[in-house]
Amino acid sequence: MIFLNPAVLFGLLAASIPIIIHLFNQRKFKKIEFSTLNFLKEIQKNKIRKVKFKQLLLLALRVLIILFLVAAFARPTLKSVALSGVSSAAKTSAVFILDNTYSMSVVGNKGSYFNQAKEILTTLIDQLQEGDNASIVLMADNHREAPELSTNLANLKNEVNKIKIGLYSGTINEAVIKAAKLLEKSKNYNKEIYLISDLQKDRLYNHGATSDLSDVLNKNIRIYYVNFPQSNSYNIGIDSISSNTQIFEWGKPVSFNVTIKNYSKKVVNNVVVSLFVNGKRSAQQSVNLASNESKVITMESIINDRGFVNIFAELEDDDILQDNRRYVNIYIPKEIPIGIFSDNQSDYRFIKLALTASQDSSLKITEKSIEQMSSTNLSQFSAVILIGANNYVPVENLKSFISQGKGLFVMPGSSTSLNDFQSLCKGLSIPQPSREINSSKDKNNFYTFDKVDLKHPIFHDIFLKNEHRIESPDIYKYLKFDTKGEGRSIISLLGGSSFLSEYDIKGGKIFVLASAPDLNWSNFPLKGIFVPLMNKSIFYLASKDISSEQYLVGNSVNIDVSNATIPQIKILKPDGSDEYFNINTKSGFQYFTYNNTDEIGNYKVFSGKNMINDFSVNFDPRESDLKYASRNDLQDYFNKVKYKGKLIKIDSDSNIKKIIMQSRFGSELWKLFILIALILALIEMSIAKSSKKDLVEVNM
Repeated sequence: MIFLNPAVLFGLLAASIPIIIHLFNQRKFKKIEFSTLNFLKEIQKNKIRKVKFKQLLLLALRVLIILFLVAAFARPTLKSVALSGVSSAAKTSAVFILDNTYSMSVVGNKGSYFNQAKEILTTLIDQLQEGDNASIVLMADNHREAPELSTNLANLKNEVNKIKIGLYSGTINEAVIKAAKLLEKSKNYNKEIYLISDLQKDRLYNHGATSDLSDVLNKNIRIYYVNFPQSNSYNIGIDSISSNTQIFEWGKPVSFNVTIKNYSKKVVNNVVVSLFVNGKRSAQQSVNLASNESKVITMESIINDRGFVNIFAELEDDDILQDNRRYVNIYIPKEIPIGIFSDNQSDYRFIKLALTASQDSSLKITEKSIEQMSSTNLSQFSAVILIGANNYVPVENLKSFISQGKGLFVMPGSSTSLNDFQSLCKGLSIPQPSREINSSKDKNNFYTFDKVDLKHPIFHDIFLKNEHRIESPDIYKYLKFDTKGEGRSIISLLGGSSFLSEYDIKGGKIFVLASAPDLNWSNFPLKGIFVPLMNKSIFYLASKDISSEQYLVGNSVNIDVSNATIPQIKILKPDGSDEYFNINTKSGFQYFTYNNTDEIGNYKVFSGKNMINDFSVNFDPRESDLKYASRNDLQDYFNKVKYKGKLIKIDSDSNIKKIIMQSRFGSELWKLFILIALILALIEMSIAKSSKKDLVEVNM
């Protein structure tokens, strides 16, 4: 047992007052001998002993009454664990973990979980006393530093009113770590963590992210958690959106996969999903979903815009709005600069004719010799076609070009030797041709296509409906290639040699054609497949699939600023606000790291008035799952982090202050002590009355 107000215990000195009074009031009986009354002496002695006993009993009762009254004002308390040194002067450090993730927007019988949580937080701050300090850790701000403990409780209450639902999906584990580190700095005796959350089961901790916190989360730290009554919410979410198309062309259809999931416990029918392109609805589809079922639907739209195109899929409203829209970006260039380099001008005539025969006017072709390649800034091109190989090929420049995510198409020239092409392939770190196959002296002896990978993107929309056959050219001369499992053979020849192959190198792509675009090597340039295949190949190599560059709220984004023209960029956020950043425009500087991804939507990057990049930020779909953790799940988590203290449950509709006070200080006994003092007073009054009567009889 401890006393919460031990200073009052100095009042115990008052218990000596009845003793002092008793000593001063001791009666001295004068002896008077009566010869005729000797027989009454024994009776008188018995009465005197009885009076003395009652006086001692009264003394004891009066002392006990004072003791119990003083002790009652000192607030005696029983604790499950004895703690020495606790007094009314002991201060408390409290860290309140408030779940402001968007799952808290669910509305229950008493309003949204979030509004209930803020009311509870205000109540908890009110029970702190002057000199206590506290801090609020927001789960939707777990990617930021937590504010330090503060004794300004009034300001803390004002901050509660400003807190809004956040879009970052933090975990309880991340928040507990922050709270424990804050309390580690505190010198106050009482240390407490309050967890106010809907306790989503999947957001307790990330898999493999738990660690031993016993050093900072010792057993003397009390942890309280608030239990909200769970509601049967209706929530459908868009978990992902991605492009199926790999070649983005103006005026051509682009296909998207949209993943929809029903997080509810009931079957839902005819859920409408809409696809928007640059803010305009372009497609719509309905879907039926069983409880907890996930479906992937394909939606398609013709893109009639160039540049950065913003796409999003959207659902109808439900209990959680934040997961009803998901964003993605694609890029259709207004202009595609292509560099053609060869060691013989006649070698690229068929290539140039094929590319200029396209109805798409976006291709801008630059023709140069291989000798000029070293002095040319290759980064100005989206794709480079290299015809031939000699000692003038700047292999390192080509590798740097490819590392920027761009495409290279290499093929032998009319007079290219096997050794030169082998050296080029070796420099590019791709498989080398093993030998030269030549039957050009006999035009009746030629080689043909064997297998064609029609699933490759370059064959998409290249055929008329129900016609998927390619007429093979007559090939008289070619370099024998084996991809050796390092690349993809798009077209192979009889005998297994690869005629057209693809290699992914550090984010970029390399196409290798085994035969020169020369009629002495083959009649391939004369075949109907040549023009569309060359065009599709160039569009494929030049395409940059930014749809795969999707980020979650709170993620850092590495922005490609290689096209920046001034040493400052502007980032336009989804809410219309903008931020300015100075960058290094020196040679070789390509990326800028941006961290303020706290909103869902499309972010646009400008260099001056020119838009040079954009990216989309989306929610974490795990936040949409409304499966809640039980007390056992929560206890299992705290066991994983080696917390040995007590986990205390607070019902949202309970007497929160009483639960905390009893947990912090134990069960107070002052009422019982007052009752005992009253009972003793009644007994004292009865005995005092009887004792007074006895004294009268003795004195007669």
